[in-house]
Amino acid sequence: MAPASRAVVLAALSLLYLSQVIFSTEYFSSITLFNNELHKQGCSSLSEWEEYASDCESSILQLEDPDCEEGSNPPCESVFSLNAEKILNQAKLFIEQKKIPFPVDNHNTNEELAIGYVLIGNGLYDEAIKHFSLLLQGDPELVSAIYGRGIAYGKKSLQDIKNADLALYELNRVITLEPNWPEVYEQRAEILSPLGRISEALGDLTKAIQLQPSARLYRHRGTLLFISEDYVAAMEDFQQSLELKKNQPIAMLYKGLTFFHRGMLKEAIETFKEALKLKSDFIDAYKSLGQAYRELGDFESAMESFQKALMLNQNHIQSLQLRGMMLYHHGSLQEAIGNFKRCLQLEPYNEVCQYMKGLSHVAMGQFYEGIKAQTKVMLNDPLLGQKASSEYLKVKYLREYSRYLHSHLDIPVAEYNVDQDLPGNFKNHWAKNLPFLIEDYEEQPGLQPHIKDVLPQNFDSYSSEVQKLVCTADHLGALMQYDTPGFLPNRRIHRAMGLATLEVMQAMHRTWSNSKVRVNGKTRQMQWRDMFDIAVKWRRIADPDQPVLWLDQMPARSLSRGFNNHINLIRGQIINIRYLAYFDNILDFIKDRILVYHRAYNPRGLLEVHQALENVNKVEDLLPIMKQFNSKTRDGFTVNSKVPSMKDAGKEYDGFTITITGDRVGNMLFSVETQTTEERTQQYQSEIESIYKDLTAKGKALMLSTELGDADAVCNLILSLVYYFCNLMPLSRGSSVVAYSVVMGALMASGKEVIGRIPKGKLVDFEAMTTPSPDSFSKTAKNWMNLKSLPSWYQSLPSVAETFPSSRTMIEVLNTDASSHCPKKS
Repeated sequence: MAPASRAVVLAALSLLYLSQVIFSTEYFSSITLFNNELHKQGCSSLSEWEEYASDCESSILQLEDPDCEEGSNPPCESVFSLNAEKILNQAKLFIEQKKIPFPVDNHNTNEELAIGYVLIGNGLYDEAIKHFSLLLQGDPELVSAIYGRGIAYGKKSLQDIKNADLALYELNRVITLEPNWPEVYEQRAEILSPLGRISEALGDLTKAIQLQPSARLYRHRGTLLFISEDYVAAMEDFQQSLELKKNQPIAMLYKGLTFFHRGMLKEAIETFKEALKLKSDFIDAYKSLGQAYRELGDFESAMESFQKALMLNQNHIQSLQLRGMMLYHHGSLQEAIGNFKRCLQLEPYNEVCQYMKGLSHVAMGQFYEGIKAQTKVMLNDPLLGQKASSEYLKVKYLREYSRYLHSHLDIPVAEYNVDQDLPGNFKNHWAKNLPFLIEDYEEQPGLQPHIKDVLPQNFDSYSSEVQKLVCTADHLGALMQYDTPGFLPNRRIHRAMGLATLEVMQAMHRTWSNSKVRVNGKTRQMQWRDMFDIAVKWRRIADPDQPVLWLDQMPARSLSRGFNNHINLIRGQIINIRYLAYFDNILDFIKDRILVYHRAYNPRGLLEVHQALENVNKVEDLLPIMKQFNSKTRDGFTVNSKVPSMKDAGKEYDGFTITITGDRVGNMLFSVETQTTEERTQQYQSEIESIYKDLTAKGKALMLSTELGDADAVCNLILSLVYYFCNLMPLSRGSSVVAYSVVMGALMASGKEVIGRIPKGKLVDFEAMTTPSPDSFSKTAKNWMNLKSLPSWYQSLPSVAETFPSSRTMIEVLNTDASSHCPKKS
């Protein structure tokens, strides 16, 4: 290379950035290269690498120190004005430390190569490409120059994806010439993975590990496996990385995240704590620890972890966002808004914080602020080809529903019906979480100035009788809390459903006393749907984000196709921890149905199938068994449950459908769904109407009787009615808590108070769905309910419907803080 060319290149470098950055302890990988990219001027990137051989007049010497203010004393100097001697000294040091990939025997050539890598490390990728191209003019197969140019193109691909092809071309040449260098495979994996070519990238990393295992390579491959949702293999790689090099807090964090995504929360928590032992100020570890505690339902520990993250960095946006979302789902809306406001001060275009801020305001009845925030999300249209965020997809539904709530804020809720008022296609799209593409949709009226926002209500402003009503509701609502991972206690939901329970009690008592109720603008005898609608209205108002809608009120075309309530229990390696306690029950049910099938269609092979099933202890192991003994089983199979009729002995209804699909254990789907078709809905409603009719008759008789047997019969009918309700799954959301509040309220109307809590791991809806009959469900539920005689003071409580007749009054009471007034009950 000519001395003049060397002088131009050397003058383009700043040693101020080199001493701390360039001389990594490992060869150049884009993981370890200096990541601070400087603004540059001069030669533009050309389409093909050969064109870089031509001379280009560089304006690098015009760059100035970005930290130097114009007119300062002393005057600004170019950061690239250092002399060639110092550059050469740094290059020599680079050579002495043996940092050059693929060095040659010629010292001068190695010095030139070192200069090229210095350029890369300083973010001067175009200059590096030119430098290596000049070297390759003299020796077209100079491997280190080819490799360096490939790295430079790879770094430029972060700015312009077309450079990725050039980088891959160069790296492929290197591998052809030198197939046993692990760093090259790793570098190529770095280029392939952002292109979505994950399997190829994993292949390269595996090859690199075979050539020379290292902690970095295992960590890198583990990261790609994690992105691919192969959490088991990722965990093994992170563990292997940690065994080779213990002090790696990031590897420890990712190991914990593999446990987290597999539903192994306790293991995740312990691993996050190990990461904090390695790095006590590790913000992401505290944030992840908070998330794990949140999923366990441990609000206090989660808050403590988020607080520690924010003590380390009060502007940590993810921690503010996650803490705000947790506060919302805990029912602490005002505190949640504070977190979202702070998040938006730091990042004004954060869609999650903007959406959640709008949602929180609307839930509290602050419609003007809420809809203003929602509109900001709507204006943030995704770019062409960019996937829309879930917040963007949901926000128009929320805005329309918010407008509807606002226009009905002061109308008594007994005078209108949400399911009948909202357009059918709107409900259908909202419940299915579809993009807001509704033909001929007429928007809800905008905010009307004469309807004011909901104002804060002081608990002391309520009478002592109403205060007692609210405190009782808080206690009853807390009894509905699931003690299961994935269910965070929500004080707002507790109060809403506690008030629903008391209103159901009062309405049922009036019905059994031959009184009428006010429903949908009419005064009439209460029907079974009216009883559930009481709970539905409270569940809706507590959280406007979720569409709690009757599925049989959807458009006829939607019902004719079937409306599925779908729950993934296992998807790939992701386990739904909410339902973990039911996996064994479902496994036993599937085994039984498989034996029934083979008893009918394969009696000769029944014994062999039975023996094979005895060795199956996990759902994941069923698919190979089915493929072995049933030629029709290719990618999966389904099993249907049946629900016996009380009305027509011997008759059965379709229950839920279990689906297991996949081509291997790590790529399986294990799901449960109920299909709400018109025919199935009519069957279940007929059953529910029959039970409700019997319940009403026995309830009226109970009002005139003191016989214990009458009360037990009423109790069994109530639980049987809810058994069919849960198996029908008639709501788009919230069926379980709606059902249980009706159970508790109706039992209280019959003179029975629920004292016990729902046992750990139990879910009311799944308990009904996985129990073979209403009788067995009744026995199970009564065991945990621990029913006692209802204290007489319940009868003197104020009417819930009359005390909170409108959405405004309902929101007011849900907003009210009663924590320092209500006695805590164990």
